[in-house]
Amino acid sequence: MIKIMFVCHGNICRSPMAEFYMKYIVEKSGLENEIFVASSATSFEEIGNDIHYGTKHILDEHNIPYSSRKAVRFHDGDYDDYDLILLMDKNNIRNMENIVPYDYDEKIKLLLSFVGENTSIADPWYTGEFETTYKDIKRGCDALLKHLKEKML
Repeated sequence: MIKIMFVCHGNICRSPMAEFYMKYIVEKSGLENEIFVASSATSFEEIGNDIHYGTKHILDEHNIPYSSRKAVRFHDGDYDDYDLILLMDKNNIRNMENIVPYDYDEKIKLLLSFVGENTSIADPWYTGEFETTYKDIKRGCDALLKHLKEKML
């Protein structure tokens, strides 16, 4: 089983959006027994809080199922438990280096690297642009699933 962890700053906007979108497309592909998906934060600020209402609204608009959850922080043991650790932006890289100082297995990547971009996904907490964030996450996750399918064959 391939285990994927999506990570953003607070684990209430981007990473749960990616988590639930990825779970949705994985299930549609019939790969839910092959790919496990979770999400977490690099900060402590939102720990215990549910998904941001803006993320819930976007997921509802696109008919992406989700469940109530509590934000959790990435911890160093997660590094060994997951095959891919996908960050939403370059600030998350700096924050991640405080948790996991060395990426020995080259697991830590920006999500948009799967579409050939070394760019960040804007944080809708600040921009209010949840639809723009969704479009970037969709592009990244769709490319990631394609990559994983090719690897599995």
